[in-house]
Amino acid sequence: MRLVCWNIQWGRGCDGRVDLARIVSEARRLADFDVLCLQEVSRGFDARSDAGDGAGLPGGTGTDQFAELAALLPGYTVIEGVAVDLPAAVEGAPRRHFGNAIITRLPVHQVWRHSLPWPADPNVPSMPRIALEAVIEGDKGPLRVITTHLEYYSEMQRLAQVEALRIMHAEACAHARRPAPLEKPGTPFAATGRPTAAIICGDFNSAAGDSAYMRMVAPMPATAGAPDFFDAWLLQHPGPVTGPERAPTTGVYDHEQWADGPFPCDFFFVSADLAERVARCEVDLQSDASDHQPMLLELH
Repeated sequence: MRLVCWNIQWGRGCDGRVDLARIVSEARRLADFDVLCLQEVSRGFDARSDAGDGAGLPGGTGTDQFAELAALLPGYTVIEGVAVDLPAAVEGAPRRHFGNAIITRLPVHQVWRHSLPWPADPNVPSMPRIALEAVIEGDKGPLRVITTHLEYYSEMQRLAQVEALRIMHAEACAHARRPAPLEKPGTPFAATGRPTAAIICGDFNSAAGDSAYMRMVAPMPATAGAPDFFDAWLLQHPGPVTGPERAPTTGVYDHEQWADGPFPCDFFFVSADLAERVARCEVDLQSDASDHQPMLLELH
């Protein structure tokens, strides 16, 4: 089972060009993926701001990128996770959406869209954030795949969002241990059983070793009955959490937005019951199709 995770910056490469076909081609070059987890997918956002000063998403065309990705990947299911939902830029245009996507050719069971905490922080800009979760049927049984994109400017908000991810994991594991009975087939009272095995991936906007990262890999409370999370990179590349041996995931080619230089802030975290199945975890340092680098996780 191969998973690719990538913050695609709405398809905008380091050359300033928005090109989703290039994104898909680069992801396919990295792996014949079963699951593609994306952050910064847009719909309705173009290069104009509300003030009409051209300060919207650079290169944005306002198209429905979720639909474009579905057209580019026939045979795959595109699951939308909208975090930001704003009025249309002009009358008759679609509402403006910004968020994440899980795209897979494997069977999909239940899907959840978790709004993450957004405590007020008046000192910095911020936006709503979401964790998109799908139970996907792999060759070894079902597992939960969650992709997210945490707040960039506010450490307080990032920490609250990581805490919510940990609570959601504990909740899912409780459902796995004590599934509720099905009311009757065909109703919204779906079976609540969820696997404990989970992969959480995305742009954490927290460097390896920073506060949100360290909270993510902290042991789960014993009372939660939930397996801990491990950084999949370290499972395949043992060594210090930080250091020159660790591949950066942003700032490799875009030196304007990332003037401080490259560093890792995108991760695959796997629950302890998946740790032994991790066969590869790599960062593709070739692609400049986004300001972030795509990552690959392979489970045997």
